[in-house]
Amino acid sequence: MLTIHAAPLVLPLGAAAVADGAVAVDGDRVAALGPYEEVAAAHPAARVRRWPGLLTPSLRQDRAGALLTRCYHPDPREADELGELPLSGEAFERLAASMDAARRAGSIRRGLQRMLRHGTTHLAGPLDAHDPALAAAVARSGLIQLPPPPGPLAPPDLDPFASGGGLARTAHGPLSVGGRADFAVFDVPDEAALCRAGARTCVATVLAGRLVHRSR
Repeated sequence: MLTIHAAPLVLPLGAAAVADGAVAVDGDRVAALGPYEEVAAAHPAARVRRWPGLLTPSLRQDRAGALLTRCYHPDPREADELGELPLSGEAFERLAASMDAARRAGSIRRGLQRMLRHGTTHLAGPLDAHDPALAAAVARSGLIQLPPPPGPLAPPDLDPFASGGGLARTAHGPLSVGGRADFAVFDVPDEAALCRAGARTCVATVLAGRLVHRSR
């Protein structure tokens, strides 16, 4: 079923921003992009999802390898003991010394889920293809793998904006008609506010046309 995702501002990148904009999704593709009234008139039978804030291309996580293999993502049942944020450095090393395969696989799955909650759909390498737990979890998630980014990487952080830079640097690429429907919605009014507040403001993530995260 064709779905229209509408938001007060759509930033497709590579094209002008659209106030009161919309993206129509058919299967895993963008069928239309433009002012809501025009998109809705062209697709009167479509289901409509209305979101607050800003709709953009989904994000790229340049530190995916470290986040998934050098961090531990606590189970919610461990929050009282370990908190809710990824554990890295010495805290991770202490846990890793006694971590069995099931616990490690659970951490990887939760790490991928939390990336989706931060508007991420694309993972930049290197991701170890010889790590069965990692390879299986990434394949099941449907997230897209990209080549490693150039240059040194900042410390791992679930928020792709944490290392600085605007949407053009952080998004996986532009949204365009006929392209894959990979995008996210953030409860902020514009790009400047998104860069300040970060990807924790994500309220929805769409991966290949599927709504894989929503916070409301």
